[in-house]
This record gives sequence, C-alpha cells and structure tokens, in this order.
Amino acid sequence: MIKILTIIGARPQIIKAAAISRAVATKFQDKIKEIIVHTGQHYDANMSDVFFEELKIPKPDYNLNIGSGKHGDQTGKMIFGIEEILEKECPNYIVIYGDTNSTLAGAIAASKIHIPVVHIEAGLRSFNKRMPEEINRIVSDHVSTYLFPPTQTGVINLVKEGFSIENNPPYSIDNPGIFNLGDVMFDNSLFFSEIADETSNILSDMNLEINNYILATIHRNNNTDDKNRLTQIFKSLHHISKHQNVKIILPLHPRTLKQKDSLLQKEFLEDLNSNKNLIIIEPVSFLEMIALEKNAKLIITDSGGVQKEAFFFQKPCIILRQETEWVEIVESGAAHLCDADFDKIIESYKWFDENGEIQATNLYGDGNAAEKILQHLLND
Repeated sequence: MIKILTIIGARPQIIKAAAISRAVATKFQDKIKEIIVHTGQHYDANMSDVFFEELKIPKPDYNLNIGSGKHGDQTGKMIFGIEEILEKECPNYIVIYGDTNSTLAGAIAASKIHIPVVHIEAGLRSFNKRMPEEINRIVSDHVSTYLFPPTQTGVINLVKEGFSIENNPPYSIDNPGIFNLGDVMFDNSLFFSEIADETSNILSDMNLEINNYILATIHRNNNTDDKNRLTQIFKSLHHISKHQNVKIILPLHPRTLKQKDSLLQKEFLEDLNSNKNLIIIEPVSFLEMIALEKNAKLIITDSGGVQKEAFFFQKPCIILRQETEWVEIVESGAAHLCDADFDKIIESYKWFDENGEIQATNLYGDGNAAEKILQHLLND
C-alpha cells in the first residue's frame, strides 16, 4: 500500500481533491492511504464543515490554521507546518493542486526533503508573471516528479519550458513524467451535477427559468479593487439585464459588495440598485453553483474554474480578463476574452445571444481522470 499526502488550502482545491479522495475510496481503498492536510489558507470552521459534509469529502487529518497574510509570511508558515507533517507521515507522494500559496508551500517543503511531488493541473500558464498564481504554477511544476496537465495545451507549455514527454520511469525530480489524463474538475462536474439535480432547489426558490437567465461572478482583485474596471463591468451587466430584459444572477462576496458600494458613482449606483433584473445574492454553495451554471443561458465571469464549468455544461462564456489559462476554450469559440471592456462585453453577449448554445468538444478527458492518475502512481 502506498501513502499519499494531499495539500488543500482554498475552496477550489477542496473540490479538486474530492475527485482523488472519491477514487481512493471507491477504487483503491486496499492500495492507497490518503492523508489530507488543510493549510487553513482560506478557512472558516462553520462554512468549511458544511462544505465538506455537502460534498461528502473526507475531513482533513491536519489543519495548520495559517490564515491570511502577506505572501512571504503565509507561505513560510505553511512550509514549516507541512515539513513537520511530512517528516511524521513519511508519504510516498505529496499531491498538490493548482496555483495557490498552499500549492507552492507543499511543493517546496516536499522537494527539499526529497518526497516526490505530484502536481495536478500542471502546465497552466497565463504568461503574466505579475499574477502570484503564475509564479506558484511555474515553481511547483519545476520541482515536481509527476505532472498531470488537464489539457494538451498544458503539455505544450511544459515542453516549451524544457520538459520532455519522452522520459521513462523511474521518474524523479530530474526525470519527471508528464501525462495528460484529463481534468479532475470534469470528473467532479459530472458527479456533482447529478447530486445537484437531486438536492438543489435554488432555481425554484429564485423563480428562474431554465436557459432564461445569465449567471455572473466577479472576484479577482484587479476587477474588484479598480474603480474603472469595476464600473465598466457593472455598467455592462446593468445594460444587458435592463435593455435585453434578461435576469442576471450575481452571487457576490461581502468584500466585493462593499467595493461596489464604495467605488461606483452615486448616481449610477442608485440606478443599478433599482434594476430588478440584476439580482445580487450572497455566495452560494458548490452544488447550488453547479445548478445555476448548468441551467443558465450564458455565463459572465473572471473565475478560471467557472470558465471551465461553463464549457463542461456547454454554456457560452464571457471572460472578464485579458488572458486565460484555458486558452482552448477561447480557441474553440465557446468563450470570448472581453476584459473589463463595456463594448466588448456587450458585443459578445449579442453574438452569443444570436448564435445560441455552443457545442463543447472533448478537451478535458472522459470523466475518469482521478482514477487514471492514481493508477499511474501505483504502476510507477
């Protein structure tokens, strides 16, 4: 039996890790033991307990309770805490996800003491090193032994950085293995979509008609903290909902709601708040989000995860960023990069409205990525 130690620190990572934990429990219970470490990068006891229960995710074996803070302080504390656990547990592999400071800390802590790093969602690049996430991705990839890009684009990015797809086992930090086996989030979307159908009442509670509303999300700091960008985004949402007479559902974190009220001009804010078609609600649960995504006519977002989920559910997507890690979605025509540009957002909405739903192609595997990843670790 092998032992893997999984690092999670933020809500998206918990969801990604659910696919691996589910595969361990259903397919490899007698072959793999999983230890889960929550760094506490983003942690609220009340919310997290409900979250783990709702998604039937194993609760963490360790919680470092690091909390928020400056990058160096936060990451340094994580490295210290993770290293202590690694020395105690002596896992065969450490599994990290995505691009958070928790990802970086796990990669550094493990590689320094020669524990093989398994990076799920390897190879993603925005080609914008001003993004802290980009630094985390690059460093984590370059100290990993196993890299699992979710798409062929990720493989290509790694090859351009000097990685070889011709390496043969045994794999090591100096001879890493690269495998495109699909996206664990596609696994999850298929699995949790069925649960959402059975358990979520959010559409009926909000009196929403299937394929007759827009779902929007805004959370990135460069959008929420910039007066001009936030104004452009809200003006476009206001215009679409008011002049196209379509409901827009906008789950907003309290911080973003506060920024909206403090940064937008008073007259526009009053007009915005009187718009009954722009419906601002509190953040929703993951299953409620899945229900909203799969039944919307279109999605407007600055979230990488929501971009992909829109694609999984064959929904057109307007991306409120200059670049995206998921370039294949844009190349397929399923999404448009509009940044925080009023004219581009309106133009893209009209294009998608006239051309109907997009046809998603099989870019992210067959829904069994987690099982295939674990089988690779067992085989090698």
